[in-house]
Amino acid sequence: MTVAKVLADFEERSWDFRGTRLRGLVAGPSGADAVVLLHGLGGAASNWALLAPELARRRRVVALDLPGHGWSAPLPAAPGLGSYADAVAAVVEQERLGAVDLVGHSFGGLVSIRLAVRRPELVRGVVLAAAAGISSHTRWAERVLALLGWVQPGRRISPYWKAVAASDALKGLVFGRWFADDPAALSPVAVEAVLRDINLNTDTDSAWRALTQDDPRADLHRVRCPALVLWGASDNQLPLEDAFDFARRLHAPVRVIAKCGHLLIVERPDACLDAIETFLDAADLAA
Repeated sequence: MTVAKVLADFEERSWDFRGTRLRGLVAGPSGADAVVLLHGLGGAASNWALLAPELARRRRVVALDLPGHGWSAPLPAAPGLGSYADAVAAVVEQERLGAVDLVGHSFGGLVSIRLAVRRPELVRGVVLAAAAGISSHTRWAERVLALLGWVQPGRRISPYWKAVAASDALKGLVFGRWFADDPAALSPVAVEAVLRDINLNTDTDSAWRALTQDDPRADLHRVRCPALVLWGASDNQLPLEDAFDFARRLHAPVRVIAKCGHLLIVERPDACLDAIETFLDAADLAA
């Protein structure tokens, strides 16, 4: 099984945002409640390959390449987080989705928060999956991300994703410590979903700069929609303390996934799907 086969039912779409071409994948019943999936820094829509098809069984699902990532063009000026949120809002409006649920991983979680604050009428609920914004708003994080942006290890590794997927040793080297709790357990589809499209990214520098300059904590009280905080118990990149800080400020429940690191959406897609669908179903009943 490959990512292409897993996402075979998804239609590739493109949208215009202030002269920038955005690209994403769309599937699910037309007219159903919509879920927009936002990947992390340096990621792409394909990161959601293990979750998107299951969510699309009952809902309209849009998995978006954020600006400068995957097949989406970069924004013309160095943007703040607001520009990324506005780009997502443009897709929601052009697709005529109404109010949507946002599921954001890492950087995508922070974009979700910004959209919920800026355009509350477009956001019905938010799932923050290992969301950035607290520990990432430090001088140490800025220096690390600047170094990674210069070295660009992901782009160097991306062409060899098949070799990584076939080797437990290489999975350990690529995903160990900072990304996955048990790299050897990652399926070939999970490895492909994370690595395949990294070499397409054209502007992750703007994203990490916007990330490190944005501290959402002062604005979290302005998020009026229901929220769920979803975290890997063994996340060494964004600590579990961040999850409880988000939850306290948002008055939101926390679901912690055991034996799981930062890449929870591919490490434990079964547990993530259960948590997300339980949250969305509860929102349906409350509506």
